Amino acid sequence: MSGKTEKLLEIKNLYVNAEEKEILKGINLQINKGEVHVIMGPNGSGKSTTANAILNNPEYSKTKGEIIFEGENINKLPTDEIARKGIFMSFQSPEEIPGVSVTNFLKYAKNKITEKPVKIFKFREELKKYMEQLNMNPENMERSLNVGFSGGEKKKNEILQMLILDPKLAILDETDSGLDVDAIKTVSKGIEMFKNDKNAVLIITHNTRILHSLDVDYVHVLINGKIVKTAGKELAKEIEEQGYEKYKTGVKE
Repeated sequence: MSGKTEKLLEIKNLYVNAEEKEILKGINLQINKGEVHVIMGPNGSGKSTTANAILNNPEYSKTKGEIIFEGENINKLPTDEIARKGIFMSFQSPEEIPGVSVTNFLKYAKNKITEKPVKIFKFREELKKYMEQLNMNPENMERSLNVGFSGGEKKKNEILQMLILDPKLAILDETDSGLDVDAIKTVSKGIEMFKNDKNAVLIITHNTRILHSLDVDYVHVLINGKIVKTAGKELAKEIEEQGYEKYKTGVKE
């Protein structure tokens, strides 16, 4: 954790609906620069809804509360503007885009986020460096984005995108879903490469495998739309051994 607390994201008493159904029921969360947070919970507890609410996905409506990023209320900002302010989200099921190479997609994304022309030589050098560190096949760069890629290759692409875009806050939604042990280690390595005392990471997951080779500061247990417990990495170990049952029944310590 960083010595000086510098607030990056604050969620205050957030209530969110999806298709008229209340999913989040008063979430409070503060993420400071230099921190790695994990939101854990069983399927259907509201984890992905939290991520989508931060990015203001129009399929989710905020009925109460605030999301503040670097001191600014971003409740009503369009998703692309939130991304330009420095929030990145990797998706549980990355999209396939036929006809657009990985390199061109990353170049376009970098251009859209920074709103500056991409210097091709420098960009390719950076891309090559990160790919080597993530054990990625260089031939994949000229393939259509995610088309015919394995689950592990798709997730590596998302981590590569995070490193290239260098956001202030990276939200990783079920990044470890369906991956083998080696792919999880590579994803964890990418997160370690990314994080520093000027940015932050929010990992959303229902299991603990990705945390085995990753240092995290806070683990939050989300049950039925509410954060019922927050602690350090030891909480993830407890969940791994005992599951969510005692939190589902409302028992708190």
